[in-house]
Amino acid sequence: MSESHDHSHLSDTELRVRSLESLLVDKGMVNPDALDALIQTYEHKVGPQNGARVVARAWSEPDFKAWLLKDATAAIADMGYHGRQGEHMYVVENTAEVHNLVVCTLCSCYPWPVLGLPPTWYKSAPYRARAVIDPRGVLAEFGTEVGVDVSVRVWDSTAELRYLVLPEQPKGTEGMNQEELAALVGRNAMIGVEKVSAL
Repeated sequence: MSESHDHSHLSDTELRVRSLESLLVDKGMVNPDALDALIQTYEHKVGPQNGARVVARAWSEPDFKAWLLKDATAAIADMGYHGRQGEHMYVVENTAEVHNLVVCTLCSCYPWPVLGLPPTWYKSAPYRARAVIDPRGVLAEFGTEVGVDVSVRVWDSTAELRYLVLPEQPKGTEGMNQEELAALVGRNAMIGVEKVSAL
């Protein structure tokens, strides 16, 4: 928790969160150390940087890629990314012929160990409906152009199975190491609403 009391730059939502946090701590309902540990986990241990490392390894190591596409849960767990909301994973690969898009039409099922907390738009009713009805339109709104000759497949995450998109590796990045490759991969590409581009 921040010890700073300068709240002039905080939004109304952030101020409400701080007030609620303060109240819960004052009443002894929340341990501030436990809260800090939870925040640290989601800021540094769980998040899209983990998924980016999985993608970079798949791009660099053909054997790992084959394993990832065959048994994503085991391959991802082998890298140390497992746990709640990531117990059962399935990876779908984008190619020149197929573009994959992930949604959860019922709520916001999402692979937290490799992508962190879901973005607000992923949980929104418009995204959940339109990703199924008009996936090309949704992709266009994210600035992602998919040719008419490319098949768009939509995958519906559930409480039992979470999906991760293995984006296409950008041309010209074949000689990069895994750390450099991971730096190119953003969360949205692993949901499928964007593509990865070389910097």
